[in-house]
Amino acid sequence: MMKMPWRRKSRSFHLQLQGAIGTIQSPFLFLFTNCCHSSTSTLEDARFLTNNFKSASFTHLDDAIASFNHVFHKHPLPSRVPFNRFLSALVKMKQYHTVLSMSKTIELVGISYDVCSLNILINCFCRLHLVDFGFSVFGKMFKFGLEPTTVTFTTLINGLCMESKIDKAVEFFDDMVARGYQPNVYTYNVIVNGMCKFGKTNVAVGLLKGMADRGCEADVVTYSAIIDALCKDELVGEALELFSQMRNKGISADVITYNGLIHGVCKLGQKNQALALMNEMVEQNILPNVYTFSVLIDALCKDGMVSEAQNTFNVMIQRGVEPNVVTYNSLIDGLCISDQFKEALALLKEMVGRNISPDVFTFNILIDTLCSQIDKARKLFDLMVTNEIADIFSYNILINGYCKCKMIDDARQIFDEMSHKGLVPDAVTYHTLIKAMFQAGRPQTAKELFKDMCSHGQQPNIVTFSIMIDGLCRQGNLDEALTLLKAMEKSQLKPNFVIYSSLINGMCKVGKINDARELFSSLFEIGLQPDVYVYNAIMKGLCQQGLMDEAYKVFKDMEKVGCLPNNCCYNIIIQGFLRHEDLPKASELINEMVDKGFSADDATTELVVHLSRNNNLILRLLKVRNEGSTN
Repeated sequence: MMKMPWRRKSRSFHLQLQGAIGTIQSPFLFLFTNCCHSSTSTLEDARFLTNNFKSASFTHLDDAIASFNHVFHKHPLPSRVPFNRFLSALVKMKQYHTVLSMSKTIELVGISYDVCSLNILINCFCRLHLVDFGFSVFGKMFKFGLEPTTVTFTTLINGLCMESKIDKAVEFFDDMVARGYQPNVYTYNVIVNGMCKFGKTNVAVGLLKGMADRGCEADVVTYSAIIDALCKDELVGEALELFSQMRNKGISADVITYNGLIHGVCKLGQKNQALALMNEMVEQNILPNVYTFSVLIDALCKDGMVSEAQNTFNVMIQRGVEPNVVTYNSLIDGLCISDQFKEALALLKEMVGRNISPDVFTFNILIDTLCSQIDKARKLFDLMVTNEIADIFSYNILINGYCKCKMIDDARQIFDEMSHKGLVPDAVTYHTLIKAMFQAGRPQTAKELFKDMCSHGQQPNIVTFSIMIDGLCRQGNLDEALTLLKAMEKSQLKPNFVIYSSLINGMCKVGKINDARELFSSLFEIGLQPDVYVYNAIMKGLCQQGLMDEAYKVFKDMEKVGCLPNNCCYNIIIQGFLRHEDLPKASELINEMVDKGFSADDATTELVVHLSRNNNLILRLLKVRNEGSTN
């Protein structure tokens, strides 16, 4: 059993309260704020303030303080019960600091704490993310001779979960049971929700199964939390099974239950099932909310079904469900991806007309779309910078846009501006720029950026090494690429097939065909099955060296191990035979390529045209085969 905070030696309860409240106004302020109110107010006002205090029926803090001050000057003072009711009402208003301060004031005039008042204090500390102070109050319960209740334990468990101390929450839950306290459904819901939030879904499912054995029946909140967690883990089948089990027990689903399921099936691309679930909701008089519609609209847009998303958006409006910025962002993004930029701008105008302010995600979507018109993208970006809403994604989008337009110096300038704005470049920033520098024939700058990345605490990952090794190999810097490979292996990262493909290409480029063969063979020795790109790399190298028999053997071996040749494979091997004027073999492979639905690329066609000047047989064959494949 763990050693809980209440067992530690601590300062006095009063000092702890004072420390926790910190710079809050003094509790005595409540005694003297409007202290003449009761003497100058009318009898009618006095009755109103008294009744207001007793019923705890107020919506504004000023009214609550006025009622408190009025009652506090009456003699005799009310008992602890109405004060507890009053403080509970303040908790509902989320006035946690005020509750702590008023509790101190009440104590100072001699009104003793009871379990209810201490539970209120514990709850306030937990809501303020001061769960350790909550445990101090818990310890004082025993010193006051008071017995904690299930509410006490549940509140502290919730406080631990709120501070991401899920392991301690579970231990304290077990401690509660060991002490003979019976958890109620709310206790279970708190611990189940905490487990689901922190990826312990399996434990939550086990707890759900054990609830009935402990004499506590799960409710819709319990099931909804686990269903949502299962869907987030993409275990939608298990979630649907639990959903069915819930309904078989006579527990009615609510909008939260359906939202979890709809989100889950949308993640798996099962939009028809999502629509069916939404229809089922409506049939059961459970109204879809903005989250329900937003999830579905986002899924439809990501699948390119923008018209359907627009229809869903219109249905949402017709049903009186107000869209939020997330809804608009999803639809604007869908319209931009489908090249409907004018419609996206019209939607943006509508969004502003509804007093929904575009956020950084809205602007990032628009900048990404405008990158084909980089000057317009830059203007919008500058507007974001001026209004201080540009984030790391905004910078990355514009840098990528400049790189695509081959405006490398502009991209580098934006990169340099980031540090002046206090933004730290992430791995995506470096990857984009490093790759662009290699493509622009500036390997030295790429290497400098790589060093800069490492020196600024950005740990290179498999993508970083892939870009660097590929770039170095393309520049003919094989030795540097191999040195980087060793550094990568030292950092416990395993090379992927992209890296192997780059290295084989690099070795072949500098004439080290034997090293390329050895590396290719070593993959099988360590139990790796090369992918089509690795096969393409070794075949290309062998063809360049005139080793056509070996290249053809590699080509044929691919299918034997279950790696099917693609269009690129056929063009590499055909080009090899054409360059070595083995027209019969090239013709045979052209037949095979066209039969499989592939086609000659520009390099293959150019070789065929060149050879046909002396022998037009192969050109006629390719022409006839291509025409036949299109009929």
